[in-house]
Amino acid sequence: MILARAAAERAARDSHARLLAILAARTRDLTAAEDALAEAFRAALDHWPRTGVPDRPDAWLMTAAKRAAGAARARARTASDALPSLILLTAEEAAMPDAIPDRRLALLFACTHPDLDPAVQTPLMLQVVLGLTADRIAPAFLLTATALGQRLTRAKARLKASGAGFEVPDGDALSERFPQVMEAVLATAALGWEAVPGSDPARADLANEALHLADVLVSVMPEEPEPRALLALILYVQARAPARAKAYTPLEEQDTTLWDRDAIMAANRHLKAASAQGRLGRFQLEAAIQAVHAE
Repeated sequence: MILARAAAERAARDSHARLLAILAARTRDLTAAEDALAEAFRAALDHWPRTGVPDRPDAWLMTAAKRAAGAARARARTASDALPSLILLTAEEAAMPDAIPDRRLALLFACTHPDLDPAVQTPLMLQVVLGLTADRIAPAFLLTATALGQRLTRAKARLKASGAGFEVPDGDALSERFPQVMEAVLATAALGWEAVPGSDPARADLANEALHLADVLVSVMPEEPEPRALLALILYVQARAPARAKAYTPLEEQDTTLWDRDAIMAANRHLKAASAQGRLGRFQLEAAIQAVHAE
């Protein structure tokens, strides 16, 4: 039981956002995708202690979530309370790809749909892509958890009503919406930087998630300097993580021998590449300040 619960918690921490992004792309309904994935994790906690943790938990959970989503659609069509039994066939699990694609960036862009109030876009991204609760997000936006929760619920309903696409946009839509995505990635990194030794491991993972998403943004928009500068900014600050004994540790109190020199060199390269494009922006300025600290 303990092993099964630990495996489910690890899957929730490592794979929840990726699975949610895929389900949302299928259903075009964030709330329905969240409900289906929650049902899949509930089923895992019920099945895994009795049958053992599957070799590929992600594939198991995706199959379970698809079944739960299908059951929800069936109930909506028939108004029946009967639930089809959740039987996860080994053949179905084996048919899942070994590497479930990472569609989190597409989900981030869905949360910047023009029908949504810009003020709710970043909180929505933090909740649906990173799994943060309204309680954790609300203080950063000077709101109560109840007020923010209501806004997020309305935003999800508006996305469903708009028929929003859940893929990375192109052309003008991409250019218009990526600044808001970068804001969410930076907010994710900032939450991760609060982690210190002995704190919640999930919080430390947020900084790594931000690094990954920033790297994906660079690959999507290689000609734009600001995503590369954002990646440099995150790398500079993350390089000092081993020397932070508390959430804020002044530079003069840090043991610089603990800094990650490889991360600093990578940040230098990204900042130099961004600067070479000759279009100065906010993230280049912030990364340049961090470069001075690193030097």
